[in-house]
Amino acid sequence: MSVTYKLSDAQGNLIEESDEPMVYLHGGYDGTFPKIEEQLDGHEAGYQAQIQLEPEDAFGDYDPELVKIEPRDRFPEPLEVGMQFEGTPEDGDEEADSLIYTVTDIAEDKVVLDGNHPLAGMALRFALTVKDVREATEDEIEHEHAHGAEGLEIVDEDDDEDGEAPSGRTLH
Repeated sequence: MSVTYKLSDAQGNLIEESDEPMVYLHGGYDGTFPKIEEQLDGHEAGYQAQIQLEPEDAFGDYDPELVKIEPRDRFPEPLEVGMQFEGTPEDGDEEADSLIYTVTDIAEDKVVLDGNHPLAGMALRFALTVKDVREATEDEIEHEHAHGAEGLEIVDEDDDEDGEAPSGRTLH
């Protein structure tokens, strides 16, 4: 399924608008939020919908325990607010619980990192328009994601390790 969207906060402030359609494999493959997939289920190209997702249906509640303060000397130079690093929560399993932490503040000898998604804790409004609906290819079903608007596999120099670069945008 190909969908364009406008994403706003609960007050109607625009957060993001898709330039190109988000292409995802419809049918429970985690290509988008379940409530969005439920809203679009069974609809054809041209269908439009507005849906509000509460935090638990989108990026989850904000978890203050995912904020860390680390010594400044553990980070490379130059270091700037907004930079991101991969890490593990204090009580997490290294393999399963790896998170992306964003630098939110830098003091003389400390760095504040936040492992929450930037939209965690927010109710989100989506204005959706279905652009295209097509049958998934066998390859897409096997790989559990769409390979682009036409179902073609896209390969370039930045491919991931299995030689595939899923196209389109994914909301999650």
